[in-house]
Amino acid sequence: MSAAGAAVLVHVTGRVQGVGFRYWTLEEAVRLGIKGWVRNEPDGSVRALIVGSDEAVAAMLDAFRRGPPGAEVGNIEAAPADLPSRPVDFKITH
Repeated sequence: MSAAGAAVLVHVTGRVQGVGFRYWTLEEAVRLGIKGWVRNEPDGSVRALIVGSDEAVAAMLDAFRRGPPGAEVGNIEAAPADLPSRPVDFKITH
């Protein structure tokens, strides 16, 4: 991560679909000033792109480790993302 901020692609596994994970992620991202997206994957996992200050991205990764009520986060993989352009908001995609 750099002084200009970070862009991270996150893959979350466990019981993360059917528990409001995407909507919870949207609320957390807006609260933290994160830009990017979140989506369900066909294998039952959730994938997200989070872009923001180093502090905001670190806080979002901590939030992913807890997850919303009803979720059971099994594992989180986070990798730096190279972006041709930075997102301007946070949204749920399909």
